[in-house]
Amino acid sequence: MKREVISSRQFTWLISLYTIGSSILIIPSSLAGEAKQDAWLAATLAGMVGILLVVFYSLFITKFPHLTIVEVNEKILGKPIGKIVSLSFFCFTFLLAALVLRNIGDFFTTQILIETPLEVILAVFLVVIIMGAQLGLETIARACEIFFPWVFGLLLILALLLLPEINFANIQPVFDEGFKPIIRATLPFIGLPFLELIIFLMIHPSVKATKSIRNDFLKGTVIGGMMLFTIIVLCLLVLGVDFTARNAYPTYVLAKKVNIGQFIQRIEVIVAIIWMLSIYFKLVLLYYVSALGLSQVMKMEEYRPLLFPMGITTIVLAQISYPNIVYVQEFISKIWVLYASTYGILLPLFLLIIARIRKII
Repeated sequence: MKREVISSRQFTWLISLYTIGSSILIIPSSLAGEAKQDAWLAATLAGMVGILLVVFYSLFITKFPHLTIVEVNEKILGKPIGKIVSLSFFCFTFLLAALVLRNIGDFFTTQILIETPLEVILAVFLVVIIMGAQLGLETIARACEIFFPWVFGLLLILALLLLPEINFANIQPVFDEGFKPIIRATLPFIGLPFLELIIFLMIHPSVKATKSIRNDFLKGTVIGGMMLFTIIVLCLLVLGVDFTARNAYPTYVLAKKVNIGQFIQRIEVIVAIIWMLSIYFKLVLLYYVSALGLSQVMKMEEYRPLLFPMGITTIVLAQISYPNIVYVQEFISKIWVLYASTYGILLPLFLLIIARIRKII
């Protein structure tokens, strides 16, 4: 299969938008519900763990700079076992893609297009995802290069407009319930999105500047993490802990609080644009990685023939695996971090240990 090539800057910005992804709407509520006014401390701790994970992934990349994790599986474990492990990894990325697609459907059916059937929203959005994956990684990266400044700029505008609404009493007192709630709140944030960064072990061979890939990976994660941290802090300072915890999408409600001279009001479209752009790039990358991984397992010369049948399956999987929004929130907060740890931590660690035992590295 012909290897596509992207620049280090494109790689950095892809990681940033992927990190923001669906987390920008979901995570503030989850953190506030568990850690209360100390949610910003939980976000800080999760960010530190995320940086450690990226350092670990960078070590893996330096050991196998020209191989995807699917190719590494077969090289280290042999073809039979390697293919089984790779198929399991495909199931992880594909299930994650269905989860992200379901997040899109739930948001639209509860906030914007209330009377529109869920299936229609999923199908329409997935058509655009398939088109993006069909065009390839280079096109996706170039589009990201265009839209990332817009996401950053709109988030900056939102933060500036919310400054008059900030109330620092909302995050006091600090450590009111001790450290345990902070730890419990940290775990879902680690799972979503930092453990999901494992998918970039399928993309890194396409990066042109392999020598700086560690710094690029780290830079993209820090930028995305800081943008998420800003949103979490703004939700706490403006909306308060109780409202943030009770609302499924506090970030969207946050924009409704903007009121500058009774003239600039109800700018939730800014949050909608930020979220739509970031979640699009997250889903299209997941879709691309899933198709690429499956094609490498099957030794296909092209991944594109898999896109349409995968699309039909994703729509069905998004509705069967995640029946309602309450189930999705429970799954993310209690189960996802354990499941994602299997592939985000245990799999690359296991591969490095076996490679060292077999003296491959």
